[in-house]
Amino acid sequence: MTELYSLERGTSPLLISIPHLGTEIPAELRPNYTEEALTVADTDWHLDRLYAFAKELNATIIGARISRYVIDLNRPSNDESLYPGQTTTGLCPNETFRGEPIYKPNSAPGAAEKARRVAQYWQPYHDALRTELTRLREHHANVLLWEAHSIASVLPRLFADKLPDLNLGTLDGRTCASTVQDAAIAAMATSPYTWIANGRFKGGYITRNFGAPAAGIHAIQLEMCQSTYMNEQAPFDYKSDRAEAVQPTLHRMVSAALDAVTHLAPAVA
Repeated sequence: MTELYSLERGTSPLLISIPHLGTEIPAELRPNYTEEALTVADTDWHLDRLYAFAKELNATIIGARISRYVIDLNRPSNDESLYPGQTTTGLCPNETFRGEPIYKPNSAPGAAEKARRVAQYWQPYHDALRTELTRLREHHANVLLWEAHSIASVLPRLFADKLPDLNLGTLDGRTCASTVQDAAIAAMATSPYTWIANGRFKGGYITRNFGAPAAGIHAIQLEMCQSTYMNEQAPFDYKSDRAEAVQPTLHRMVSAALDAVTHLAPAVA
């Protein structure tokens, strides 16, 4: 565990990454933020609790501590858009998902400050991911990187209508073996929840950058509606009844993908 992320190491070929779990805005930066931004509303709330079952799978679990309002760990460090032509938020976003300003006037970070944040906050998380994937690959022919995300179900600025409950992304099948994707989709399709694969969310930077099936790393992102397990409005409280209802589906999806990974032929690379 560090001030930047929590890390619990397991030995199975499963790494769960939660890059938007963080709620911390460093004290020296807080005066630059609006009151609305200081509520860090766009956090992927409670996903460490929701995915607690992964400990039974002997998973490695890493979760960010720094808020995405400081720097988004699931964006490229050069701030290139992952969805050209669509409204998205950037590496150091200036607006919330609902279009509200994150910074007070004349307080948004410039190029030098963004570079500092990449070095201080972004790079260590990505280095940790690489270290853990390398460690697991030393003991397993193939490993599964599961990118855990959640989002408010209705955000007109970012997408039309209500999102499906479960949104699986593999960059159209490029970040994992087809059997791994198919296993996760089959488990998702038998659930009572609405779902889509490679729809509005095809996988963020971590999925796209680390997913390398030929090298034995199979990456899947799951973006789920927060309405399935929590209150989407402040104070963003965890709803145990909803969470307990959706956890079996998550467990089946992760377990099915993990089982498919363990049955793959050894990677050549």
